[in-house]
Amino acid sequence: MNEIDAIIHRLQENEKVSKKFQKVETKILSILDFKDLFEVLLTEIRDEFQVPYVWITMIRNSEVSSLIESLGKSDMLKEHINIVSKSFFMDLVGDQKNPTLINTNLKPYFKLLPRNKKFFIKSLAVAPITLDGQVIGSLNQADSSASRFQPGIDTSLLEQLAVKVSLCLSNVFAHEKLKLLTYDDPLTGLLNHVVTEKILKREFFRSKRYSTPLSFVYMDIDYLKQINETYGQDCGDDLLIHFADTIRKICRQSDIITRYGDDEFTMIMPQTDFKQANTLIARIASQMKANPCSSREFDILATFSYGIVSSEDESIDRWSLIISRAKDELAMKKAERKDPPKEMGKSKNPKIIKLPAGTNPSREKN
Repeated sequence: MNEIDAIIHRLQENEKVSKKFQKVETKILSILDFKDLFEVLLTEIRDEFQVPYVWITMIRNSEVSSLIESLGKSDMLKEHINIVSKSFFMDLVGDQKNPTLINTNLKPYFKLLPRNKKFFIKSLAVAPITLDGQVIGSLNQADSSASRFQPGIDTSLLEQLAVKVSLCLSNVFAHEKLKLLTYDDPLTGLLNHVVTEKILKREFFRSKRYSTPLSFVYMDIDYLKQINETYGQDCGDDLLIHFADTIRKICRQSDIITRYGDDEFTMIMPQTDFKQANTLIARIASQMKANPCSSREFDILATFSYGIVSSEDESIDRWSLIISRAKDELAMKKAERKDPPKEMGKSKNPKIIKLPAGTNPSREKN
């Protein structure tokens, strides 16, 4: 092979490697929880690049490591994440952002390995990962070949991947942290309206940045006021809890559900187009119909109205427009509703006299 052929061959190989890195980046950029991020990342690197050993090292007491520990880990993460002290990590790796390649004197780096794991390695690549500009750990790859990660080879693509992983970490960290905040509705346990707009704003910019779909659903329980008046406030509260639980069971982990008002709920659905969101809403409606709310001496059969808006609509150029459009869609659906049925609750006890609309059973005397 002459020099020109060698250069062409090298360029072709670099292009193949670059495409593999792009594939890994595409897989991880849309993920919003730690478990999926690390599992997908480690699996993709191992499979795409045929790297036998891939794992994450995190600095203890960093915000991310503390949150990961509080959330628990899958079996895979237990085997592929190691948490070390900051002093040890900095002494070994330092606070540099560039990847380090090692194929001699590997013993000091063995402490980066997951606990109880004995890898037969002869070369190692350590790529620092960051959160808000601060090094919080590293993405590590190792091989039994001493030449695989030989010092001096080009690390630009590995550095680019570490930057993407750091960006994903920032997004996932914000998403996971929101789940743990006390912005919850005391009745349903869902996030409340205070954080709805903050989350929607963040997810809207993410969808535009990565050209991924985002759907927003605005829901309203039909005739909740009449249900409260007819069957009592306690029944109404039970229905709100039942509706929230039904949504939770059907939605994915990455979907954000909030109680926006007295009888209003929202869903923020990353990576979801209009058709997918509509299908999910149909499943919720079907589940509500098949499983009435069991409350006191009544089974309450309730329905809900909704409005769906997707970022696929090119006329939506700002996040606030999503909410207003969804409210308009909801208002149209509510305007099309028929009058409330005469009975929305079925007595569990046939001896109980059915109460006329507007009568609160909790106020009736024995």
